Amino acid sequence: MKTGGRADYDAFARAPHDVRVKLRQIGLEPDVLEKEEKLNVTDWYTATLGQKSNEKHSHESLRISELSIYFAQTIMRGEAEPDHLYMVDDESTFARFNDERTWVELELTRIMPGFRKRMAIGFCAIMKGIHSDWVYKRLEGASDVIIDFKTDESGDEVRNLIRIRVMRDVRFDSRWHPLKIGENLEITLESDH
Repeated sequence: MKTGGRADYDAFARAPHDVRVKLRQIGLEPDVLEKEEKLNVTDWYTATLGQKSNEKHSHESLRISELSIYFAQTIMRGEAEPDHLYMVDDESTFARFNDERTWVELELTRIMPGFRKRMAIGFCAIMKGIHSDWVYKRLEGASDVIIDFKTDESGDEVRNLIRIRVMRDVRFDSRWHPLKIGENLEITLESDH
């Protein structure tokens, strides 16, 4: 968004208000960006609490049977959006309300192909260690890029690390790299030197 692109943030793990607070902390103005339609924050979080959202963009259900028409009409259709980033902060939430096969089928037949068709970037976070191996293998096999994050607590202080595990058709560095979290919560790669 700082470079002129557009973003959609699907808030599963936290309330949209909290997402906007974090965006302000890194120097963005979510209210202005939303008015200019450069940012959409969609509230899925409130549905996880069994409540109705007051947000402009929201969903009342996380049941894929109730959402399949929505996904077919929105994600699979639309114009190319090469400057558009779709962020999903915890796609694993779908597994709380659906069986794994139904959820993975949605990912493989609607969500991933929809991003590719639109030439948009979909960054979907999935929690490690809570799904079956089958889920991880199916989703990883269909993904163009897999980025791992981890916390290293082996030293005197906790270190946050990132690595690219898979990036199709491109050479990449697969080593773990430390992340630095700034005063304003902006995250950057630490220098290796």
